[in-house]
Amino acid sequence: MGVVTAVQVKKILKWTSVGVVTFYVLTRPTDAAHTVHGAFDGLVGAANSMAQFFATLT
Repeated sequence: MGVVTAVQVKKILKWTSVGVVTFYVLTRPTDAAHTVHGAFDGLVGAANSMAQFFATLT
């Protein structure tokens, strides 16, 4: 009865992270928006760097 399986741990971690993100968005929406914007800018920068890399191969 006291055994926690990997599936249960995964569910607990998933719902905990959903709860933390929800709490963060509800209590600090401006900071959450800046975090998402920064992450998006990072992804765009990485994509641009990859595009430059492949463009210089030809």
